[in-house]
Amino acid sequence: MLLQLLAELPAATVLAAEGGPDSVVIRAGAEGAEAEMVFGGTTIRLRTETPLRAAVWYRLWLSHDPATGRMVLGQAPLGAPGAVAVTAQAAVGEAAPVSAITFAARNASAPRDHFTGKVEDPLVAAAFVEAWPDPLRLAAPAESLRARWDFSDGITTEQVTDTGPHALHGNLINLPTRGVVSAAWTGDETCWRHAPAEYAAIHFHADDLSDCGWAPSFTFDVPEEMRSGAYAFHLTCEDGEDWLPFYILPRREGPHAPVAFLASTFTYQAYANHARGNADAAYKERVATWGAYPHNPDDVAAFSHSTYNRHPDGSGISLSSRLRPILTMRPGFLTFNDAKGSGLRHYPADSHLLAWLEARGIAFDIVTDEDIDDEGEALLSPYRVVLTGSHPEYHTGRMLDALTAYRDHGGKLCYLGGNGFYWRIARDPARPHVIEIRRAEGGIRAWAAEAGEYYHQLDGALGGLWRRNRRPPQALVGLGFSAQGLFEGTFYRRLPASQDPRYAWIFEGVPEVIGDYGLSGGGAAGFELDRADSRLGTPPGTVILARSEQPPASFVTVPEELLSHIATVTGESPEALKRAEIIIFDVPGGGSVFAVGSITFCGSLWNRTAFDGPVSRMLENVVRRFAGT
Repeated sequence: MLLQLLAELPAATVLAAEGGPDSVVIRAGAEGAEAEMVFGGTTIRLRTETPLRAAVWYRLWLSHDPATGRMVLGQAPLGAPGAVAVTAQAAVGEAAPVSAITFAARNASAPRDHFTGKVEDPLVAAAFVEAWPDPLRLAAPAESLRARWDFSDGITTEQVTDTGPHALHGNLINLPTRGVVSAAWTGDETCWRHAPAEYAAIHFHADDLSDCGWAPSFTFDVPEEMRSGAYAFHLTCEDGEDWLPFYILPRREGPHAPVAFLASTFTYQAYANHARGNADAAYKERVATWGAYPHNPDDVAAFSHSTYNRHPDGSGISLSSRLRPILTMRPGFLTFNDAKGSGLRHYPADSHLLAWLEARGIAFDIVTDEDIDDEGEALLSPYRVVLTGSHPEYHTGRMLDALTAYRDHGGKLCYLGGNGFYWRIARDPARPHVIEIRRAEGGIRAWAAEAGEYYHQLDGALGGLWRRNRRPPQALVGLGFSAQGLFEGTFYRRLPASQDPRYAWIFEGVPEVIGDYGLSGGGAAGFELDRADSRLGTPPGTVILARSEQPPASFVTVPEELLSHIATVTGESPEALKRAEIIIFDVPGGGSVFAVGSITFCGSLWNRTAFDGPVSRMLENVVRRFAGT
């Protein structure tokens, strides 16, 4: 048995061959390689006693000579000829056949001892060797080969292919990362589709989680009279309670409300179980005082974390599944201990808008990211107005196509957030519960994808910012990400264009200063801000109606706008780019877009005691005009 690996953590199982009472388990980690063999009730262990260095590829082999009984465990760093560590010889008798081989864990029926690191090109051959001579790729005489798994085959799938004579193909569990560079990567190609042999590795992580696999506890038939909306199951037991959110879409044949709220479920999923490290005593005191959702990802790690976190070896989490408990997608979950507001983000923060719609008596339906990705423009076409939530950040190409077609065919789109339409994600219709993000070069990133690993494993497309795929957010909604800071906000001030009689209807009952209050950071223009930019696609004829002022001291210009610490792409100063803008524009097909460019905007729909005030009045003016109500 031999393979190539790149290990980052204390020793864990790389390969386990098990059957009946006999087994062979190979472990590797910072302390070196180890083989544990159980034959006929006798346990034999071999250790190299030579540490494996982090981020270095190694060849690892376990070889047995049945004629002499010699067993050899070896390891060698690739690119360092002769640097081989071989254990003392051991005498081993005849081994019984195995019935199961697993990689990156042991005991396939109840996996444990999970490995974190990359594994490439494992094989089993009927040949005894003390050293493997090929410096880059494993070699074995064809006649001796028993099994050889080619991890470069089927990168978009959850299957592994055995190219040996017995076709011992396998299945992946918990969706480890594929499309990653292997030991043979030359750097000449950066897309795995163009050079799959250089991407013949799988990156396993001890915390990978694709599907909890829990059996359903109950089912629910939606009553005919139950209208579209956001709901939750309230579950109680002796030990506590929980709220499981779900959406009900309108009946396909209608009737439909004039307004649709687009729930940013892909963004909720990208941030699912985001461990921020901020669940300190003050945070927990506020949670207890307010009766907020009591659990947080800092303390509960069993359900894996978000694409804003890292795996145990420091690599970024690029895959997120919704088939697991998502603590951050719960009513009343507090993201921040917000000194000036509620501290809600994503799913809970979008309840500000839903509550406002209910309070103002505006009839609405709900659709989700996943639905639009599945069904396209047809899902949106019954609606006069589509409203986004506070942070519609993650999108597939199919979603952008649907929203663009809806707008261009006469639909009215209200973009009510910030940092929207920013990252490109991949989604495989065969595994609709999973999304993938490769944080390629550019943008504000919680981690950066490794060189050569910018292409998604789910669809083979380039990851990263939509801006780098020539689909910047300005081309869809007129605004794009410009500045970011702490969870705090400021206000907008109306510009002269807002006095134009053509736009007077928007500002009926709205003063010059808009949103110097709010549940999110204390102001309507906060946390992440967007601005117009004609060079990035803001349509001709776009009217800037208002602009934020006095950005908080914590705000910085986003990196994709900076050429250096003093020079920007636009030629404006970095300080000048720290702004949010409220805009409106029409498109030739009769569609229109109203956009506000701020994550905290919807928090200011609530004005201290009621859903009233300048922000509420302005948005109601727009929504009712667009909806024709």
